[in-house]
Amino acid sequence: MIASLIDILKQKTQLTTTAITNIVQLIEEGNTIPFIARYRKEMTWWASDSELREFEEVYLYQQKLAKRKEEILKLLEEKEVSTTELVAAIHKATTLSELEDIYRPFKDKKNTRATKAIARWLQPLADILLTCDISTQEFNTLAETFIKDTWDEKTSVASCEDAIDGAKDIVAEIVAEDPKLRAILKDDQSTTLRLQTKARKHLEEHSVYDIYKAYDKTLDTIPSYAYLAISRAEKEKQLRAKCIFNEARSLSQAKTIFIPQPATNLQEILVEALEDGIHRLLHPSLEREFRSQKKEQADREAIDVFGKNVQELLLWSPVMWKNILWFDPAFRTWCKLAVIDMQGSYLDSSVIYPTAPLNKVEEAEKILCWLINTYDIGLICIWNGTASRESEQFVATCIKKHGLDTKYIIVSEAGASVYSASVLANEEYPDLDVTIRGAINIAQRVQDPLATYVKIDPKSLWVGQYQHDVDQKLLKEQLEKKIEDTVNKVWIHINTASWTLLQHIAGLTNTTAKNIVAWKWENGSFTSRSQIKKVKWLGPKAFEQCAWFLRVENPKEPLDTTWIHPESYSITYTILEKETEISKKQLSLPYIFTSSKSISELASTYDIWEETLEDIIAELANPGLDPRTAFDESGYKSDVLQFEDVEIGMQLHGVVRNIVDFWVFVDIGLKNDALLHKSQCGKRVEHLFDVFSIGQQLDVYVDTIDTQRKRIWLRLSASKISLPTPPSPKKRILPQRKVTPKTQASSEYRMWWNISFS
Repeated sequence: MIASLIDILKQKTQLTTTAITNIVQLIEEGNTIPFIARYRKEMTWWASDSELREFEEVYLYQQKLAKRKEEILKLLEEKEVSTTELVAAIHKATTLSELEDIYRPFKDKKNTRATKAIARWLQPLADILLTCDISTQEFNTLAETFIKDTWDEKTSVASCEDAIDGAKDIVAEIVAEDPKLRAILKDDQSTTLRLQTKARKHLEEHSVYDIYKAYDKTLDTIPSYAYLAISRAEKEKQLRAKCIFNEARSLSQAKTIFIPQPATNLQEILVEALEDGIHRLLHPSLEREFRSQKKEQADREAIDVFGKNVQELLLWSPVMWKNILWFDPAFRTWCKLAVIDMQGSYLDSSVIYPTAPLNKVEEAEKILCWLINTYDIGLICIWNGTASRESEQFVATCIKKHGLDTKYIIVSEAGASVYSASVLANEEYPDLDVTIRGAINIAQRVQDPLATYVKIDPKSLWVGQYQHDVDQKLLKEQLEKKIEDTVNKVWIHINTASWTLLQHIAGLTNTTAKNIVAWKWENGSFTSRSQIKKVKWLGPKAFEQCAWFLRVENPKEPLDTTWIHPESYSITYTILEKETEISKKQLSLPYIFTSSKSISELASTYDIWEETLEDIIAELANPGLDPRTAFDESGYKSDVLQFEDVEIGMQLHGVVRNIVDFWVFVDIGLKNDALLHKSQCGKRVEHLFDVFSIGQQLDVYVDTIDTQRKRIWLRLSASKISLPTPPSPKKRILPQRKVTPKTQASSEYRMWWNISFS
């Protein structure tokens, strides 16, 4: 790895040279980010998975840049236009945009006005125009010599004016493709370029785009969500949007570059060519580039918000060891019920008619009570669709009236219909109706959100903003990384996990995940982690990456119930036997390790990283600790039944369903979520993600009601929720050191670990 790449990575990631070298080596060796973050902490200077993801993105970009440089250099050699100055400029380029600007003049072009003029042999006349060496009269006389009739309009020059216009077209294209001018204008107008919008005649009345129909802001200050809204409105032909450049400033910069000093000849003709090149070619090209960059920035910010919400959803607290009754509310037609056992398997179903117009409440109560008592239902999940509040009121009354030992919650149905009609659902439940499949999915997302939500396309979960408008390839890549990082934070039970969940485990692929499930069917449950090596096409590297993320129930190997990696089993037993006289057969977890020696002494004695040793000791005491919090079983209040019941100032209870840049979407039991703006949180909130999370329950007050658009805006009672002020980030200052092999670690090296960092 060249030194310049290390310097670039160091500048962009703020990691030490040693850490950068180690991380690059680990990535090139095929290690996954979750594995590096967990098991190679010392080599990365304790970089988190998010920090490593940022590093990976910068590193891959630099690789892409280097590859593109090689391609361009090769193309220039093939075209026989390579020069020392050009090669130096290419090596010096730090971005793909800068690199493409350098190569732009040499690209094969389509049929442009300039290429047509070149085909008519007018390039020499354009070159003379650029020099400004002769008078206007001499130039006109010279232009006459280019007049010719070849019996082909593509190569003929009809008149002196035709020749001069062709020369000006060539100059205009040269101006538009000049890398120096483009760089100056990008730097000069990047913060002053304005985006103006105008309503088209098709703009709908009271459209969601009303606030953008006369928008005028500098492009770099437009919020990402606003730019995505404008882009969508353009696609829907509701708005027109255009960038406004400083034409005079652009022309002035072009004159500085292209008009020789001193020059008194041909300036008028040359300026006309410059103006044409700027207005017709350069500004439209820069507008496309500026807007493309803005779109990419907006996409990334939207995807980042989406990823955070998906992560919150995946880490939602599971409801363990309860049979669940799924309740699909409805008017006119029947309300559907389905029973799911604590393993997520379908048991029974029924229909009832407790709501209008039939109102068969007594009959519905009998069926509901029978299902609850027969199957020992611990939780009722009510779909938050039509009639959910009426159904909630019915369920709450029934529980209280009959003294039933169960509770209920309202559950979002987002994505359930997509899953129920999917190929995967058909594979899992081939004999069940799509409605029952949806019921099972919703019940399972309460029992084990992580395992269930990974079966659904994240775009169908509606926990983001403009997810259908962003770059879909980038969205897929970033969400896959976010899901992988999230799944690998939670210990996965290999004998119960589906292949859809296993495929997100570090080191596993779609194929190896399916092979694990197939091995279980053929050979029975895994009894140890080491058995994973027997799975078809799962090699040593894949085993190294995935082993610690997978849990085996009642294994032969005690440490298989911990987060300790198999590579550390041997040293763990050595330390236990020598320090506590506990053998492998005697080990019973949880085990509290105690020693008169310090961590530093033990690490030095057994040639092990201190951080790794601390993790081992922690795992022995709390094996397989689930990072997800305990489930909050508190239910909703039945304050609201329909939109007309809502009044300004009314206190409501709701659940956070989505979080975006400035808004929190709160489910208060109506068809549409209510909106809580960051300015209505009772105190200043910099980042909503510091305060709110998906699934969080809130007490809120109605602030504004829009009866025309059926929208409700909320404000938060400061006394009902603690709004923590995020601590000021402290920059971690780490000493430079050279990583030495563990076998060569000296006592002085071991002393480094005792340094205390603030």
